[in-house]
Amino acid sequence: MTDEEPNDHLIETPVRTVISTVDEFHDAVEAIALGTGPIAVDAERASGFRYSQRAYLIQLYRRGAGTFLIDPPAIEEFAPLQSVIGDLEWVLHAASQDLACLREVGLDPTTVFDTELAARLLGIPRVGLGTVVEELLGIHLAKEHSAADWSTRPLPASWLEYAALDVELLIDLRDAMAVLLREQGKERIAAEEFAAVVAKEEKTPLAEPWRRLTGIHALRADRHLAAARELWLARDELARETDIAPGRLVPDASLMVAARALPTSRRELAALKQFSGRASRSEIDRWWAAIERALTTDDIPVHRRAGDTLPPPRSWADRNPEADARLKNARAALAAVSEEHAIPVENLLTPDFLRRVSWNAPDPLTVETVSEALRELGARPWQIELTAQPILQAFVDAHQKVETAPEADS
Repeated sequence: MTDEEPNDHLIETPVRTVISTVDEFHDAVEAIALGTGPIAVDAERASGFRYSQRAYLIQLYRRGAGTFLIDPPAIEEFAPLQSVIGDLEWVLHAASQDLACLREVGLDPTTVFDTELAARLLGIPRVGLGTVVEELLGIHLAKEHSAADWSTRPLPASWLEYAALDVELLIDLRDAMAVLLREQGKERIAAEEFAAVVAKEEKTPLAEPWRRLTGIHALRADRHLAAARELWLARDELARETDIAPGRLVPDASLMVAARALPTSRRELAALKQFSGRASRSEIDRWWAAIERALTTDDIPVHRRAGDTLPPPRSWADRNPEADARLKNARAALAAVSEEHAIPVENLLTPDFLRRVSWNAPDPLTVETVSEALRELGARPWQIELTAQPILQAFVDAHQKVETAPEADS
């Protein structure tokens, strides 16, 4: 890959080639080590096409070094790159979407600057990369390949151009945002949010992931629920074996058709016209075996899972009127704080945190007990500083309203 002296602040490396050999990779690592400042990082997956969430292209850009497009499946050992960039500030857009697949190949940051998260904290209404780049840098960035199948080989030249531009503008964007964060007094807020992105642990896999089937809540009979489970498990096994996204084999809707119909023979299953998908007939024996297991198993799934899931807020007025009043008051209070600081309310405080502290309010109600409850749920210090007092006041006002309501009715 050839490097050029930049003649403007946009693009330093116009040649779009993919690094797919170990020698090319080591040359890139050496060049990156000679660059200056933070490093822009992005990754492309094949979500919706492949079962795995692995990275099929990793893009890097560093001032003084250039742009590098790396083919991860062709490069088995990323330790040399990690040793060079691990302690640098990584600039990513929507870092939480890419960190898992980057960590899968051994690339793990200690510090990040997330331009999507920064855009939210700055109160920018639309936070997609193209929109933010256009607003802050005045450059139109086309996003026509964002949903492409990046496992395709060879990758088309237009895709590579798109992928390169995704990182080549990130450093300039980061610098512009850093100025705005400082002007708005949000540097510490951003630093805490970026640190939380790095420290966030991966989600624990669901014990029963099949329950996420679209429409499964409509199933009432036990055997039908068992059929949905067995069909999902059979499809997941095939998807894993073939590395094809499950929905491209047989859509959720088709699995639900079979689970509701609960056919009693292979022929009856094959006759279901709505049981469709590229593998619905070629793997008919697999699906019929799943139905048979559902018809004969003694392991019948229960309809309601144990857990700490709160009831939907729409039911709170009947089930827990005091919690309902607290939540409504607190939502209004945080909306005002959100507007005052130009921070989206969902970034001001995770909505689930507010629901939980509203459902089980601390006793006694003080700013200290509310702060501690939020801290235990995972709220950051800056969030607690901005929200604990308004939440406390909202809860106190809600309590007073509930107490005086009978008097008003009499």
